[in-house]
Amino acid sequence: MPKSQLIKTNDGAHVLLNDSQPFYIKGAGLEFAELETFAAAGGNTFRTWRVDNGSRDVIELLDEAQRLGLSVCMGLDLARERHGFDYSDPKAVKAQTDAMMHDVERLKDHPALFMWGLGNELNLRAKDLKVWNAVDQLAQKIKAADPNHLVTTMLAGIDKPTIEAIKERAPSLDLLSFQIYGEIDQLPQILKKVGYTGPYQVTEWGPTGHWESPETAWKRHIEPSSHDKAKDISRRYNEIILRDKANCLGSYIFLWGQKQERTPTWYGLFLEKGERTEAVDVLQHAWTNSWPQHRAPTIEALTLNALEASNSVMMRSNETATAQISFSAPDSDTSISWIVRKEVERALQSDGGDHEPTPATVVSSIASREPHYQFSISTPGEYRLYCQVDTPNNTSAVANIPFLVTSAEEIKSTSKSIIQHTVS
Repeated sequence: MPKSQLIKTNDGAHVLLNDSQPFYIKGAGLEFAELETFAAAGGNTFRTWRVDNGSRDVIELLDEAQRLGLSVCMGLDLARERHGFDYSDPKAVKAQTDAMMHDVERLKDHPALFMWGLGNELNLRAKDLKVWNAVDQLAQKIKAADPNHLVTTMLAGIDKPTIEAIKERAPSLDLLSFQIYGEIDQLPQILKKVGYTGPYQVTEWGPTGHWESPETAWKRHIEPSSHDKAKDISRRYNEIILRDKANCLGSYIFLWGQKQERTPTWYGLFLEKGERTEAVDVLQHAWTNSWPQHRAPTIEALTLNALEASNSVMMRSNETATAQISFSAPDSDTSISWIVRKEVERALQSDGGDHEPTPATVVSSIASREPHYQFSISTPGEYRLYCQVDTPNNTSAVANIPFLVTSAEEIKSTSKSIIQHTVS
């Protein structure tokens, strides 16, 4: 069966081998989504967060991966302290380890298996360092049962205390996996600062994270357009990920699919109905040096009442608002649709990528060719306007603007607050 291993060259560089051949990770966080498109775009390995998410049998997933020439970094979903798990409870730790080993024994001989990923962001808001003792214990057991596959853990960000704790408490790990978004632009400096010189992979990256992004005056995050995200992804891949030839083994983009997290469009490279965005195009070009036959459209600008999102757009109840886009598309046969959704209730906002409900649609348009849209909202509150440009080839561009609807009585005080926010 294929074996994954790490070797160190005479010049100190770390090289990943898969089935005895040098292997550079061109990957994506894919979970249990469709694989054919990923393989066609030039991806060679994908990661999951768990063995079973209830949507698809894991053996079927591995079988299809093998058929398509893909390998799998299999996630083992270790419980998190922030969800209430106690890593100082030996019985709970043992029960979890036993459950994980059951999956290891079941999957370890599958030829599509590439690597084990122990937990996801176990360090996020965690205080009990015994989590790394548990990780090491599991890593040791996996290596005894399965000497053919590397073992790692996925970390939220990169910080020196976590790196030092893992060095001390989990030395059985073969490499570290970092999940980093806007800060990936400073990745070389961060690694130097924390003193990490070992092998690593970037297991989540992509657009700038919502927590790193600018906000409106009422603290709603401003999302980049699909075009701006694609530009960032292309630059980060070529200028950051590919440049570390000594220690970086490759990366897994987040997310090859669609997910609600603050918005339904922030992180997914695809939209709710499977439409492909421009980010997939730039990844295919990075992985294969060729563009797809049908390129996705781009939205260059979106305004609401002639204002951009950074202007903290506000309007009165029942006021007629006008949205406008400028866009380009290789395919002239495009259609444009508009949706206004409520913002996610603040009490329901997810933490660390946990489940988050998709907010309700308030108004929507019939698809047309018109680059403008008029609407009104009667109920005061926080909303977001989405624009989507579609082509017949299942490619799309998206952009959105958060906006605030106020009553006539509130308009003066809210305007004053927004002016103060803008000035400061």
